[in-house]
Amino acid sequence: MEHPESGAGPTPAPSHDEPPGMRRRDLLGYAASAPLISAAAGLGGLAAPSSAQAAILPMTPPDTTDLVDIGDAVTVTALPTMPLVKVSNLGNGRVRLELPRFESGQGIATAAAMMLADKLGLPLNAVEVGSADASPELMYNQLTGGSSSVRSLHAGMPLIGGLATGSANAVVGQRVTRLDALDIVTGRKKFTLDQAVPDAKPTMVCRPPTINGQFVRINNTTAVMGMPGVLGIAPIPATNGIVPTPPGVAVMAETFGQAWAAVNALDVTWTAGAVAGESNASIQQKLKSALLPFLLPPLGALTVEGEFEFAAVSHCPMETECAIADVRADRAEIWSGLQSPIVTQQAVAADLGLPLDKVKVHAVPSGGSFGRRLFWDATLQAVQISKALGRPCRLMYHRTDDMRHGRVRPPMFHRARATMLLGQVISFEQRIAGVRLDTRHGFGEMLGAAAIALPNGFPQTVGNFAIEQVMFKTMVSSPYNFGVTTKLLTPVAMDINTCSYRSVHIQPSRMVEEILVDEMGRALHKDPVAFRLEYLRLPRARAVLKAVAEAAQWGKAMPAGFAQGVGVHQESKSFTACIVELDARVPTDLKVTRATIAIDVGTPINPSGIEAQMQGGLCESISIVLTAGLHIQNGLPLEGSYSQYHFARMKNYPKDVKVIIMPPTSGEAIGGLGEVGLSASSGAIANAYARATGKKPRSFPLNFPVDFTPIPPGKLPTPVVVPVPH
Repeated sequence: MEHPESGAGPTPAPSHDEPPGMRRRDLLGYAASAPLISAAAGLGGLAAPSSAQAAILPMTPPDTTDLVDIGDAVTVTALPTMPLVKVSNLGNGRVRLELPRFESGQGIATAAAMMLADKLGLPLNAVEVGSADASPELMYNQLTGGSSSVRSLHAGMPLIGGLATGSANAVVGQRVTRLDALDIVTGRKKFTLDQAVPDAKPTMVCRPPTINGQFVRINNTTAVMGMPGVLGIAPIPATNGIVPTPPGVAVMAETFGQAWAAVNALDVTWTAGAVAGESNASIQQKLKSALLPFLLPPLGALTVEGEFEFAAVSHCPMETECAIADVRADRAEIWSGLQSPIVTQQAVAADLGLPLDKVKVHAVPSGGSFGRRLFWDATLQAVQISKALGRPCRLMYHRTDDMRHGRVRPPMFHRARATMLLGQVISFEQRIAGVRLDTRHGFGEMLGAAAIALPNGFPQTVGNFAIEQVMFKTMVSSPYNFGVTTKLLTPVAMDINTCSYRSVHIQPSRMVEEILVDEMGRALHKDPVAFRLEYLRLPRARAVLKAVAEAAQWGKAMPAGFAQGVGVHQESKSFTACIVELDARVPTDLKVTRATIAIDVGTPINPSGIEAQMQGGLCESISIVLTAGLHIQNGLPLEGSYSQYHFARMKNYPKDVKVIIMPPTSGEAIGGLGEVGLSASSGAIANAYARATGKKPRSFPLNFPVDFTPIPPGKLPTPVVVPVPH
């Protein structure tokens, strides 16, 4: 029997941190399954499943996502309005597409240009892509989310634009540099705050010392108004629309530096928010209490189970939340990064009492989003400030605002159990409690969003509960035949600002399953790759696993303190597998040193874009599995900057990363990509940690100290001035 740190082969008996109460039942299970364990013993490396294995029980009930997933729903609802997507003939053999989806770094503008070039028989450099303004006639076709943009644009491409189809051009499938890459690296690309809006003045906001604390009064208005450059101070009116306006006191000034100084000088009285006394520990206890215990397993069964904690995670894209609003008595114009521009336009019009055609909303490409910009709270604040102060407002959230008062992936608590009898997995149960996910953005239009928000003013509504359940059922899928399979989500109503951070339910749910798959294989003395190959439901899943196992040399000997880890995932009609190598010699400084990833998206559009997305997913997995989370204390996250929120840096990213793009899968629909890259790599990292250290990963992120001095609640950090050498 090989040692755990070798990264291969069966591992020793259960570690010392296994609950003692399991051992008698485990002994019964081992006794019942001994003949089959003996037949399968010795599997290692790439050993094929034993021909003597028991027949695999089919998943019962069938997985919802095999029938319909969120991408299918988005595609079907988008198709009727695809003919309304604008393609303009610019002359000289050039065309311009007004992209109805939100480009925030995913590369969808480039993929759309490639597909359109193929349709029209044009070279790629003859296709220009812009961002469509909010266009209510597009209905559900202007919502960006669910890793569905390229899927739905691919399905709708024959309907787009009304231009004649040209001869085949074969741009799709070629390696293409992003259309905006040069503009990004040279600083020419224009994001929200770069828009040339005359007289739009820099504005920042003083926030309460607890999440959703409420404004009472300003105690030093005159003194702050007398500070250099200050043009106006305005409490942001509390609104109870579809999405409530976040609380705050705005300061408009001639420069952002002056607005920053004035915000810190404000003396504001607030009432405490609804979660003022909460901490990570108290939130996790409430989530744990919301879950019912499992029933007793069958007599003689072997069980593998665990409880898992996930801290809240910040979206914190490189571009903080920001918006420009120019509100006049009879009209309004807005510039912002928006994943749901139609409902934003409708909500602003309702808030201002203006006809819809008098509110113009420009969806500006963004420096990151990860689901955060499904909501338009920054736009609402900019609108309220512009209206109150009578000037165009150029609003910027500070990084501290984004982390403390922006939106987060909900804290979660998972309880999962696999049951095995006679050497075969007969059931897999997973119960998840999370702070309710705010879904009041709806499906990108006002009617659905308003229905979800009723009754108004509550942290949880009937509509919100229903939509979160639909999202969970149509996004979280299992690649394995584990017999009777149940995954149940219990949302817990707490007044925390949550949002669909990329892979919001999927990544934690699937990582838990991947961790237990390794532990199930260990209990049956089976190699993790061989065990997965026995139970994976679909050939495409087995193919990506075999591809990474071969390329990564699964099972190779590794030094003490190092280990390989593996994960497999299917989502949005795509399949992926990942093997990482982890250096765990310093438990507080875990390093992924190598990663091999295989991805099958059905029909690859832009291999370069696919590689970039998978590498980004790996970086995100390294972050949220190992180091990145929020410490909520006294109703407020402690983290307020990138120096405190430990997202991975370049030094944390492995130098050796290989992405294998599987060849086109004949007869299969194009798959999604954006969120697909997290779950397999997350599971692989967690499993490598377990194999390298002998410890079961149960609380995430794994390394989570408060190793910084928090910024005082209600304040912004003092700017760091770096002297310029002469």
